[in-house]
Amino acid sequence: MKVKIIGKELKITDAINDYVEKKLERIEKYFDEAEADVTLKTEKNEQTAEICIIANGERYRAVTEDKDMYASIDKDIDIIEGQIRKTKTKKEKMMKEASIRTMEVARDHIAEISNEIIKTSYYEIKPITPEDAVLELQAHPTHNFLAFINVETGKVNVIHKLKDGKNYGLVEPEA
Repeated sequence: MKVKIIGKELKITDAINDYVEKKLERIEKYFDEAEADVTLKTEKNEQTAEICIIANGERYRAVTEDKDMYASIDKDIDIIEGQIRKTKTKKEKMMKEASIRTMEVARDHIAEISNEIIKTSYYEIKPITPEDAVLELQAHPTHNFLAFINVETGKVNVIHKLKDGKNYGLVEPEA
């Protein structure tokens, strides 16, 4: 975690620096990478600590005042840890609900569509040779098959792409 500590009208001693870094370890366990901006200042008898943490596109911030700087830092850490837990729980709940809804929609969708024709496509059948049908199918890479009238037999045939993606199959009626 990258930590930046700023003191306004206050000299940041090694003791305060170490204390802040030690307390931020509680936050560090929640993220792989995070940045912490800590601003400490004194105004009259109040010691103010402001901690802002940016991690995973989220921003967590706490500002507290106390007569003791260390107590103010502790309160900030508690507040931010609560914010992080709340956000994490909220995201987990959303993900869980989204996956349950998707499963329910999928089940309903499958139950509705069994053994029904749900789409009808119309197209023109041209009299061409099977070789020309292959060329026509190659010209339309999104199509998996092509129905045509075989010039040689005068019957409706279907040319289709095989699973290997390189070869084609020809379906023609008997007799």
